[in-house]
Amino acid sequence: MTMKFMLAAQLPGGGGSMPFLLMMGLMIGVFYFLLILPQQRRQKKWQAMLDSIKTGDKVVTTGGLRGTVVALKDDCIHLRVPPDNLRLEVTKASVSQLTTADEEAAKTK
Repeated sequence: MTMKFMLAAQLPGGGGSMPFLLMMGLMIGVFYFLLILPQQRRQKKWQAMLDSIKTGDKVVTTGGLRGTVVALKDDCIHLRVPPDNLRLEVTKASVSQLTTADEEAAKTK
């Protein structure tokens, strides 16, 4: 019995490693196009949004604070937060959404 199993394992026709390598390459390609590429696009879009922040823009931070930008520094911004008009300093990286003054004016019309 053990001889039959040994002969069956040694028979050609297993295909070798070429189909395995093709499948792995295909899987890597699918992961790249479905996971990595969209994440890079989102990152570039978010970075462009951060670079376009100017005073007067209304922003929402990742913590949920809503405020108006009153000053810009290298890596942080100063927000005026209602209702008491508190002035807070937050990092630019904590900004999740941006609403410019032009968009706000168009929304009210």
